[in-house]
Amino acid sequence: MNTSMRTLYLDTFSGISGDMFLGLLLDLGLPLSQLEKELAKLPLTGYQLSLSREQRHGIEGCHLQVVHEESHHHRSWSSIDKMLAGSGLAAPISSLTRKFFRRLAEAESKVHGIDIDQVRFHEVGAVDAIVDLTGAAIGLQLLGIEKLLCAPLPLSRGMSRCAHGALPLPAPATLELLQGLPIVDSNCDKELVTPTGATIVAELAEFSPLPAMTIERSGYGVGGWQLEDRPNLLRGIIGTTAPSGVEQTDQVQLLETHIDDSTPEQLGYLLDLLLAAGSLDVGYSPLQMKKNRPGVCLTLVCRPQQAAELAAIIMRQSSAIGVRSSPCQRYKLARRTATIATDNGSARVKLLYEGEQFLRLSAEYEDCCTLAKASGRPLQQIFRQVENAAYQQLNLPPRNDHD
Repeated sequence: MNTSMRTLYLDTFSGISGDMFLGLLLDLGLPLSQLEKELAKLPLTGYQLSLSREQRHGIEGCHLQVVHEESHHHRSWSSIDKMLAGSGLAAPISSLTRKFFRRLAEAESKVHGIDIDQVRFHEVGAVDAIVDLTGAAIGLQLLGIEKLLCAPLPLSRGMSRCAHGALPLPAPATLELLQGLPIVDSNCDKELVTPTGATIVAELAEFSPLPAMTIERSGYGVGGWQLEDRPNLLRGIIGTTAPSGVEQTDQVQLLETHIDDSTPEQLGYLLDLLLAAGSLDVGYSPLQMKKNRPGVCLTLVCRPQQAAELAAIIMRQSSAIGVRSSPCQRYKLARRTATIATDNGSARVKLLYEGEQFLRLSAEYEDCCTLAKASGRPLQQIFRQVENAAYQQLNLPPRNDHD
């Protein structure tokens, strides 16, 4: 039976940082004493939490600061990972925090061109990050958050100072963390999205408009900037959402163009090229164009970072001189893959679910083609053989007459 889910929606009109996220959780009801009790399970000293209520543009929220002793030491990613693994934190909290740090360290290693084991965090930054990311994992569990949703992230332009010197905004690690995720231009020269903030949403959040939900409460995490054009706040809304039975994925890009003077052979070749280049889906539909010419509408779905490359292929390999592009949200059924053994060989099947309820399955076309050619049996017979075997071997609910 479908049940409602406790959901936290992040309204990131002024970005997100680790301390803003933790301040938000405190404003939403996370007791500071419980947070400190859990953080005390880390072998980490020389810091304390300073919590105050502050206003930005007349809106009040929680401003959390990690106050620590000045130090010039560095901590490696591997030492932080070992510390978290050996801490007294509950397994789900420790596991999530380690995932946060691995994701952050992988981004840093790629940006600096070094192995992940060589990634070093400056001591002060490391303490901040450990508290922020561990605190995020603690707070989400104690507040019972089952789903995290997020608005597109506003990225800044300009320069910032760090241990490496002057770096462009957004910080290179932040940009690396946000690959494939929706962003907007903030028209601001202050760092609104930090690496720790980006880590949290990249690891956990689905990007979505504000969903249909029953609001329980809202809160604000206060940032350190005093901005003229917006309050430096991270707004969060906790509520319950009813699962729809579909799984929302990250944002995809929709490309479209109308073509009226390419041959069927050219269009077939183009479709094969686009699929080979990584398109998620490509199709043609007939249409009537200007001067009463019959033509086709090419529609392509891809990951956002592939859009420019695929648009170039379309214009290079067809008569199209322009391609329309628009971002959109894609919903899909949850899916799993299994390999099934038959008398004619093995083939993969795709299992489709609505939530946790099994809906149907389908045999993989390419695998069935290989078995049909090798056995000399009709392709349709192979499909039925693989799918029937899947129901038996995987102990699935009986198929209905329409499967």
